[in-house]
Amino acid sequence: MNTLSHFVLWLDKPIEEATNKKILRYIDYLLDKKLKPKTINSHLDSIRGFYEYLIREEEVAIINPVKHGYALRMSRPLPKHLRDEEITVLFDSIKAHRDKAMFTLMLRCGIRVEEVANLTLNAIDLKRRKIYVYNGKGNKDRVVYISRDSYNTLVKYLRVRPSSRAKKIFLVDKGACRGKPISVRGIQKRMEYYARKVGLKVSCHHLRHTMATQLLNADADLVTIQDLLGHTRIKTTQRYCKVSNLKVERDYFKAMELVMEKMGGEGFMT
Repeated sequence: MNTLSHFVLWLDKPIEEATNKKILRYIDYLLDKKLKPKTINSHLDSIRGFYEYLIREEEVAIINPVKHGYALRMSRPLPKHLRDEEITVLFDSIKAHRDKAMFTLMLRCGIRVEEVANLTLNAIDLKRRKIYVYNGKGNKDRVVYISRDSYNTLVKYLRVRPSSRAKKIFLVDKGACRGKPISVRGIQKRMEYYARKVGLKVSCHHLRHTMATQLLNADADLVTIQDLLGHTRIKTTQRYCKVSNLKVERDYFKAMELVMEKMGGEGFMT
């Protein structure tokens, strides 16, 4: 109602006479007020919904002036990742076997927080160092692999894991819910605790981003990273190229050396 009232007060004609051009002018008006694209799109959704109500429920003979194509494109922030020294500081602060195992799997296997919470005992093949991620994002299954350090932290946790009939691996270890599966929010709260403890701005998803960036810097193929992360589109994985400066730097100097060799060894600066 608030966004609708702003539009009605701005409109200098009856609402039934609003046109597509008038909506475009209203978008310009909101942009001049320095509103963010997300806020403007929220205004447009409210106005569009109001006109749909008039057409469907009140049977007003008008055409909805707010086209779906009017929504403003919102910039997607680049994925954030931790530097090597930040990883060391964070994980040095984690003493609990369960927490270290959960967060190491995110960092080394690229598993989402929801996937960690839903991980079951029969999904882990320690002998082959594989984890079967069932019903991941988009209801997709995939296989990820267990690094040496994530193997060690996982085994240490399994040795002290509370006795429980629960099939899920990671359990609440204190209080009335002890022995029950830890929730997604419970895992996130643990990360928030460690982030405050060491003074870092870090979330569970940052660990997944860090894994992708580290693999790319280690010259892993984009298709390989896409498969491990469970991305549907390669474009999603390519976003990590924009933050992976080490690989760009190496690729540049390697390619430039080849260019100069073809030009006679030292290029122009001889």
